[in-house]
Formats: sequence, C-alpha cells, structure tokens
Amino acid sequence: MPVTGPRKLSTLEKALDINLDSGRYGTFAEIGAGQEVVRWFFQAGGAAGTIAKSISAYDMKVSDAIYGPCERYVSRQRLESMLRYEQDLTRERLTPERGDSTRFFTFADTVSARNFRGTNECHAWMGIQFQAEPRTQDNRIIVHVRMLDDNNAAQQEALGIVGVNLVFAAYELHRRPDALVASLTESLSAGRVEIDMIDLSGPAFDGVDNRIMSLRLVQLGLTGAAMFSASGQVLQPSEVLRKRALLVQRGRFRPVTHVNIDLLESARRRFQDVEGVNADAILPIMEISMHNLMEDSQMCLEDFVSRAEVASATGCTVMVSDFREYHRLAAYLARYTREPIGMAMGLGTLRSLFEEQYYGDLDGGILEGFGRLFKEQVKLLVYPLKNRNDGKIEELDSLEIGNSLQHLFSYLRERQCLLPLEKISHSYLDIHSPDVLGMIARGDAAWVTMVPDRVAAKIKEQNLFGYGNGAGN
Repeated sequence: MPVTGPRKLSTLEKALDINLDSGRYGTFAEIGAGQEVVRWFFQAGGAAGTIAKSISAYDMKVSDAIYGPCERYVSRQRLESMLRYEQDLTRERLTPERGDSTRFFTFADTVSARNFRGTNECHAWMGIQFQAEPRTQDNRIIVHVRMLDDNNAAQQEALGIVGVNLVFAAYELHRRPDALVASLTESLSAGRVEIDMIDLSGPAFDGVDNRIMSLRLVQLGLTGAAMFSASGQVLQPSEVLRKRALLVQRGRFRPVTHVNIDLLESARRRFQDVEGVNADAILPIMEISMHNLMEDSQMCLEDFVSRAEVASATGCTVMVSDFREYHRLAAYLARYTREPIGMAMGLGTLRSLFEEQYYGDLDGGILEGFGRLFKEQVKLLVYPLKNRNDGKIEELDSLEIGNSLQHLFSYLRERQCLLPLEKISHSYLDIHSPDVLGMIARGDAAWVTMVPDRVAAKIKEQNLFGYGNGAGN
C-alpha cells in the first residue's frame, strides 16, 4: 500500500476539535457577509465550550459606538480595533474565574462580499488575537482575503472556511508558521480566494520574519505579489497601489547599482513630462520576480529578502511577484489603479520582449501579449545600453528588431508606447550587477564605487551577497 501522510481534518472537524478543548474560549465578532465563521462552530456541536460571545455590529453607528470611528469599515484599522476591544473585554470579564486554565481568543472579520449589482470590491480583513498559554501575552494573526467566486453565497462559504482554518492554525500551528500559512486555504479549491497579506505578531512568533511569510503566500500561489515598505513593513497591495500613478523597475537587484537608480530617476522625469503627473503622485516600485522559485526552498526566500532589503534602502516600495510576463504584471497593477503605469527597463530587456517564444502560452502570440500589455495604458521607458564588445551606445531610436516585427516596433514607437530615456549618466553604463556581485564575493573593495552609499552601508551592515567572506572585505 502507498505510504500517505496524516489525514487532513475537514473544516467541520477542525471546528469540532476547537470546541472539544475546554481550554480555548473566546469571542467571534463578524461584520458583513453574515456570521460565516462562527456558524461552523455552532454546526459542529459543543460550541458552548468555545464561544463566549458572538456579535455582528452591522450598523455603522452601532459599530462606531463599540469600536470607535474609522475612515473605512472594511479595513485593517477596523479589524484591529475589533480584536483589541473584544479581547480586552473577554479577558477582563473571564480571567478572574478561569484565567489559570483558559487560553482566551478573539476572532474578527470585516467583509465586503459581492453586492446585488456585482460592482464592489470583494474582500475581507480577518484576524485572531489569542493566548498560546493561559495568563500570557496575546499574539495576533492578521490576513487580507480577496474573494474570487462570482456570487455572494459562494464567497460567504469560502470566507467561513478560511476563518475556521485561521482559528485552528493559530492554536495548532503557531510553532510552525510555514505550515500555518499553507493551511489557510485547506478544503478550498484553487481560484476561490486570494490571500495577499499576512502579519504575525506576539511572543509566539518571536523570530518570525513577516516578509518571509508574505513570500510564502506568493510561493504557494495564494497571491501574485507581496509588497514591502522602505522600512521593511509588509504592505497590503490594494491599500498602497489604489489610485496611484505607478513607476515600476523590474530587476534582480543583486545588488542595486548606480544604473538602477539612474534608470529610475530618468524614468521618473520622463514619466512626469509625458503623463503630466506630479512627482509626489508617483509611487516608485522596485519589482523582483520570483517565477520558478522551487517549493520549500527557505534559502531562496531569504535571498529574496536580502534583495528586498537592499532595494528598500533606496527608499522605494518593493514588490516581489510571481509574474514572469510583463503583461501579467501590468494587469495586476491595473487592478488597483486607473492612473498611468510606467515600466522602466533597459534596452536589452525591451529587445527580449520582441522574442516570439516569450509568448508561446498565448493563442494570439506576441500580438496578444502586446495587446494585453498596452491596453492598461502602460508606457515602457527605455534606458540605453552600452555594447560590451565595441563600446557603442545603443538607444531606442537606433534599435533594429529585424523580420516582420520591425513594423510592430515602429507602430508602438509612433504611438508613444515606447519612450527613450534622456539625460542619463553615461558613465554608469559600464556597471553590471553580476560583476558587482562577483566583486563583493571575492572581496574586491572597488564594488562600493558602483552602488549608492546607502546600499553599500546596508550590504556591509547585514553581510549580504557574500560580503565578509572575501579576502578584501
């Protein structure tokens, strides 16, 4: 007989398991889409052993009276106020009587499920605040969920399953955060939800890097991208990208060099001129693709975090995505904004976009690929290239694609979908990231002249990219 792993519990079995443990007791507070999570615990039986209170403050004035005012009701701010208020109340009321034997918790969610017309954003903020042991400090798990089913009932069902998974994982898997992340969509078929942010905090998660956890979401296919602020904080994409003009530079950033900064700055100037947007209105993003990342490769995830560390040292927002194709990246960004999107790239990257094998998965081939890319009001801002063989500088207007695609190139150029970058620092064109990476590894001190000072400081401070291993470091 084939060897199999332990059987995974169904959603109802998870709820029953929680109910039968008298040491776990708490409150369910749910706003929007019905009380879909607590319903599973009532259905499983034995709910009196788990549920101290169930509440749904649907009316805005009632919600504000309990949890305080907020700008948006389906938001992290509202979720955190719900968790804090209800957990404090539970512990205040019940600790004197059963605090020595009970691990108190509060589960909360605030939800916008599909409305009657189907015109709203379908998403939820969901979290649990819990004690891992009696009379200990609280821990917290917060996730953001996008519901992808096309009807309200299915979205409610999916939300209930994710919620039960979250409550079960908080107690049973908090010592195994990778397994915790992977368990959140158990019992759900692919494509029903997207989880695009997770944040773990509290003493039970000491040593957990939330950026690693967010990259797990991408690696497991639970979302297409993870985002981090310049300070390293995990961001929820829709809150960051909403209604912003976006300027994206895709790269490996191993490490960030003067070329990357010059490319981004010259692209920002050109983007402002062409689109007529203020500099403050543009969100610069350094995007790293983790396409084809092998599963369960912790070292690879840590390498991506190292790159994010260095990229964030420039002050940019950092995105790590699983989008190999530019048109998929453009579609993802356009999901959140109607403002212009600029993609800054080198001439060599643009040339590769005109290679037809790049579009083998599309029925319409390269024409469909470019159609998808530029339908989102995207402009490609192209940085020149210095030929390493003859030293000549190649620019957008001198690029020859060859064969029939030259006509496509000319058309896109005339439509200003492709724009050359001007006023660039030609002295930086001799800098190449792989060369710099090699210099760092072997201890060639000249590498520091090829990267911004703040990037060099970050590499030295955290011994990134092999720094400290070479004889000259």
